[in-house]
Amino acid sequence: MTPDTSAPLRPTTVQDLKDLVGRELGPTKWHDITQERIQAFADLTGDHQWIHVDPERANASAFGSTIAHGLYSLSLGPAFMESLMAFDGFAHSLNYGYNKVRFPSPNPVGSRIRMRATITAVDDVPGGAQVTTTQTFEREGSEKPILVAESVGRFSE
Repeated sequence: MTPDTSAPLRPTTVQDLKDLVGRELGPTKWHDITQERIQAFADLTGDHQWIHVDPERANASAFGSTIAHGLYSLSLGPAFMESLMAFDGFAHSLNYGYNKVRFPSPNPVGSRIRMRATITAVDDVPGGAQVTTTQTFEREGSEKPILVAESVGRFSE
């Protein structure tokens, strides 16, 4: 079955979220990893480590090119998630944090990445629910993910 990524899901209650536990969402549309985007992230964060911003030196490295910052890839998670699921039916939807983040594979310049997400838990908390989602970022042409993160959000009805 080919997933429909044209319109995000629109849960409006905690029960709607609970009904989604175990369901894979996505994939999202592809995102191009360009040197300009890597450089912009480096400039924004102040992380100018050579493997990200020095193409000449990086081309001679074991990676063979510059690679995107792991945190650049992770920072795409909220926008990717919004393309999969809209939370406008809730009074509040807030990023509560991450339980676990791993970068098992590099993300070289010139790559295209996308994300799949699985809601793994919905727990009642005062005023709403805490939703745990496993986000898997994949690189086109690679079997190994570049990033796996366990994201935690808080939602109020």
